[in-house]
Amino acid sequence: MKTLSLRLNDTIFQETEKVVSIVHKTRNKYISEAIDYYNRIQKQALLAKRLEKESELVKDESMKVLIEFEALNDNNKAI
Repeated sequence: MKTLSLRLNDTIFQETEKVVSIVHKTRNKYISEAIDYYNRIQKQALLAKRLEKESELVKDESMKVLIEFEALNDNNKAI
């Protein structure tokens, strides 16, 4: 486990202290859980951006394949 020095805005600190006392967690555990939660949100956002970028890269090729499948489907209907 790593030791970390942290500076918080007074308002954020006071709000944190209120919540910590209500949920009966240590400040350390509460902040660790908050950072873990935020990390998961950021990872999801990064993944979404990556998927969007990669989807854009293959968009044209995907459309070509779709047109080919539609043509095959149309040919099968004619039979």
